[in-house]
Formats: sequence, C-alpha cells, structure tokens
Amino acid sequence: MSRVVVAPGLSLRGVAPPLRLADFGLIAFDMDSTLINIECVDEIAAAAGRKAEVAAITEAAMRGEIADYKDSLRRRVALLRGVALAALEQVWHERLRFNPGAEILVRACQTAGLKTLLVSGGFTFFTERVCTQLGLDFARSNVLEIADGALTGRLVDQPWGDICDGEEKQRMLLQTCRQLGLAPAQAITVGDGANDLPMMAVAGLSVAYHAKPRVREQAHVAIDVGGLDRLLEVVR
Repeated sequence: MSRVVVAPGLSLRGVAPPLRLADFGLIAFDMDSTLINIECVDEIAAAAGRKAEVAAITEAAMRGEIADYKDSLRRRVALLRGVALAALEQVWHERLRFNPGAEILVRACQTAGLKTLLVSGGFTFFTERVCTQLGLDFARSNVLEIADGALTGRLVDQPWGDICDGEEKQRMLLQTCRQLGLAPAQAITVGDGANDLPMMAVAGLSVAYHAKPRVREQAHVAIDVGGLDRLLEVVR
C-alpha cells in the first residue's frame, strides 16, 4: 500500500483524515528520539569515551539489523560500567530536551481524555522524570544497576521480566488497554525504531516520527518534517 502525502513532510498509509482524538482512549510513546531528542544510552556512553561504539550498536538495533534487541542492549550497558551517576545527571540537565511539539501533543491528548503510556527500551532514571514533567499515566522501561554511585554494566530484573524490548512494549500496550477497558484499535502508538514495530502493529493508529525506513514504511502516519504536534493535522 503506497503512502499518500497530505502536506510537506506528512504522509498517510491506510487511513484517511479527518480522524478524531475522541475515538481513541490511549496514546503510547517511545521515548528516545521520539518524545526526547537523544538516545540516552549513547549520551551516557560519551562519559565513558565509548559513544561511537555504543551509538553504532544503537543505530543497527533501531534499523532492525540486530535480531536480538535484548542482547544488543546488554552489550551497550556493559560498556557503561564504571560511569558515575553524576554523568546521568549531566545528560538529563544538559543534553536531554523534549522534541518539538511533544508537550503540545501530550496536552492535546490529555485534554481529549486519552490516557498516556511511555514504553521505552531506555532507563527508569530518565523515564520517571519524563513522566513527571509531562504527567504521563503509565510507563515501562529498564533499570540500570548502580553500586557505589556508579553503573555496574548490568540491568536489574523486574517483576514483569528482564528487558523492555519490542515484545514487551507490545505486551505493555495490550495490558494497559485491558486495564482501561479499551480495544487495541482505540490505541495510538508513536515511535521511530524497529523495537516499536510490535506495538505499532496492534494499535488502531501507528505514527512514525522521523523514523527509520522500515518503521516509516509500516506506520499509518509518517512525520518526516516538523514536530510531534503535526499529528494534530490529521487527528483532531
């Protein structure tokens, strides 16, 4: 199915406007390079002098060139061993910013009555703060193990599992829909990487934001130019 350009940098596949926010009950966001402007693991790696090495793995994982996302994340986190907690604070204060239109889109969805979910292959150190600032309702992400004020190079297992990969993002989306009494068709998903595809596949509306080619090709809405709030041009 070919894409239809509805405005410069905005295209649709398989859906036609106008769509109404009121027809949906949940919007789920990826975090890194979607809600925020960076890949947090890459920026943490910069403190260890290993940004290029870690970023190369991240890029391959997001493009879908690494089949085992969990293994790719473990490899990247292992390279962060010894990074001081202060370096994460520095990333938060100096490097991390919300992407253009993120706050506008979140507020519009909240005003329309949608619940909000953050599902991230990133880390609770950042997701918890993002949720607080944006007032998001639910979240799932990974926990970095910290000892003596520094990263150990390992992740902490959680009650639901070990790592939030693509399959876990999908499970969390479906679980949240059930909790809210919604059908998956009443959910919007927004992401940019291959690990977002499983949740995008089951949602009623999937949105690719400045995404990798494979993700852009499969999403209902592709935003290639401008901010996240461009979704409001087709869903009002």
